[in-house]
Amino acid sequence: MKKSLCVVGLGYIGLPTSVMFAINGHQVHGVDVNRKAVEMVNAKQLHIEENGLQERLEEAVDSGKFTASLEPTEADVFVIAVPSPIREDKTANLDYVKKATESIVPFVKEGNLVILESTVPPRTVEDVMLPVLEETGLKIGEELFVSHSPERVIPGKVFQELVDNDRIVGGINEKSSEMTKDLYLSFVKGNIHLTDATTAEMAKVIENTYRDVNIAFANELALISDQIGVNSWEAIKLANYHPRVNIHTPGPGVGGHCIAVDPWFLAEIQPELSKIIQLSRNTNDHMPVYTAGEIESFLKEQHIQDPKVALFGLSFKANIDDQRESPSLKVILELVERGISFSSYDPHIKENVASNQTQSMNEALDGADIVVILTDHDEFKQLDPAHIQGKMRSRLVFDTKNALSLDEWKDAGFLTKRLGDSKNG
Repeated sequence: MKKSLCVVGLGYIGLPTSVMFAINGHQVHGVDVNRKAVEMVNAKQLHIEENGLQERLEEAVDSGKFTASLEPTEADVFVIAVPSPIREDKTANLDYVKKATESIVPFVKEGNLVILESTVPPRTVEDVMLPVLEETGLKIGEELFVSHSPERVIPGKVFQELVDNDRIVGGINEKSSEMTKDLYLSFVKGNIHLTDATTAEMAKVIENTYRDVNIAFANELALISDQIGVNSWEAIKLANYHPRVNIHTPGPGVGGHCIAVDPWFLAEIQPELSKIIQLSRNTNDHMPVYTAGEIESFLKEQHIQDPKVALFGLSFKANIDDQRESPSLKVILELVERGISFSSYDPHIKENVASNQTQSMNEALDGADIVVILTDHDEFKQLDPAHIQGKMRSRLVFDTKNALSLDEWKDAGFLTKRLGDSKNG
């Protein structure tokens, strides 16, 4: 049975989710506080980058199944997909979740379902959302149903994973879970696992914390390898041939709205019991500092005076435009602290959000002494060092993502360096 939905939050998760429901026959109304985003959605224009989103947005709007505005409307189902960032002190900022929940209170009716998709600390549904929803005057669990179904998708493959991935649904009671499962079955082909709301919240945070701890381990291996004459990338690859080993890869830091944030949710609620989690977070948070230090050392080793650094990649992962918690931006801050001149370039970033961002690769390379790969976009993997060398003052390259064939760069006359590989150079 098709439903009417009101989706609050039209960002990297809320917009694709809205479109998926709409093209599968539901009537969807999207809500966002960003007036420009709302206007662009209604005009079938994208304010975020995601493969397959443009054509699906056009289909949804043209069908009349998807509209957007600044205010919620009445609906059968309300989906909250707003940010849940951390503050400077690493505590969870749930203001967006609370305000989004408050915004739907005047429109909620008996029999409605409210679904939280945002990744949040355990007990957010119970301690933050339910007290607000009680203001509707409806009996929670009997007249108003509530659940948590966290997104589990990766930028760049959102639509594929919305359909194919298993999904967790945690209701405040069995009926809430079953109603949510029935809704997502309209497009989800993966298994849908039912649990309670707090367990669902915990499971999602566990998933991202596991990955953060694994990446921290890989980064520690890179730091050790830099000191003892080992290529950590090769060593990790060989170790992963063991059938019960799956080590992630090192890099200049961890970004994104999940992995760089969610572990702090557990650290906040149980600081004395989350030592490994906190150490891993601090390890990964330190990598931009380490990366900037390695850039500075490389330049000093070559006795380059008044160097200019060309930073390639501003998004937190390859082939997307998402810069949330991007380590590249933190590397920039470190270079500023060290007084090192730089330019930056990212083919996926349209707006100038970083200091000295250029809109062309050639402009970024003009007069540069070193190219630093911070994001492994496909465009960077295909760089021709012979073409680049004539545009630079000096010929140095530092690859923090193992994206380049450094032998080709050496053949073109470059001095090379790779993060976590003291055998190279």
